[in-house]
Amino acid sequence: MTTPVIARTRAELAAARGTDTVAFVPTMGALHDGHVQLLKHARPLGETLVASIFVNPTQFAPGEDFEDYPRTFDADLERCAEAGVDVVFAPAVPTMYPSGMVDTVTVDPGPLGTILEGATRPTHFRGVLTVVAKLFGLVRPDVAVFGEKDYQQLTLIRQMARELALGVEVVGCPTVREADGLAMSSRNRYLTGDERETAVALSAALRAGVAAAADGPDAVLAAAHAVIDPADVDLDYLVLTDPELGPAVPGQDARLLVAARVGKPRLLDNTGLTLGGNQP
Repeated sequence: MTTPVIARTRAELAAARGTDTVAFVPTMGALHDGHVQLLKHARPLGETLVASIFVNPTQFAPGEDFEDYPRTFDADLERCAEAGVDVVFAPAVPTMYPSGMVDTVTVDPGPLGTILEGATRPTHFRGVLTVVAKLFGLVRPDVAVFGEKDYQQLTLIRQMARELALGVEVVGCPTVREADGLAMSSRNRYLTGDERETAVALSAALRAGVAAAADGPDAVLAAAHAVIDPADVDLDYLVLTDPELGPAVPGQDARLLVAARVGKPRLLDNTGLTLGGNQP
């Protein structure tokens, strides 16, 4: 197990990156087994594997958990070494935002950034896409790997890379789950014992929706909603879309997405499925 090179500045990153093909996994740190699977998924996709650890302030709205977001750099380095990472890019905020965090040049996510997570967190995806574009420009990866748990984010990053001709292949990695089905997330550590037991309702709702898929869209949503008790789960949305987050079509592949608060944490999950029923 080799210790990764740590690059803090743009110059250090350029030197460490070298000229080989690069696979890249951006993270905000607080790495868990789900992140390790992302890194291992990316490892064979490039000669050099770069991971970034950067808690991006521009994707947090006022009152969100930027200051409290877990920062576990030493443990993160061990996780990176375990997964075969060659370079860890761990910039300070001024390295990523040398002109200050002002609305100068940003990436507008467009209409897809205004629904679902974008409706609840209106500035979130602008911050995400802007920092990912910056990271792509600095790391210059050939391929970048993102988790499917944040499915809307993955969809938007794919769209950005394609429409802005960034020259990066964006790859999705399946959601990694705990033994009871809960999607792994850095925010799970905020759950109390009782909340942790309640939170499995989200993945259970998705499984119920998949089980009802042969009966069409209405059956999927009814089955999923039946699992979630509004007394315990503050549901933000539970929706069925097509794979590009447009309207779901009977007889086609679809995506079932859920977001809810269980206690303090706001949790996301989703799954793919194939709908039954006749196409209109």
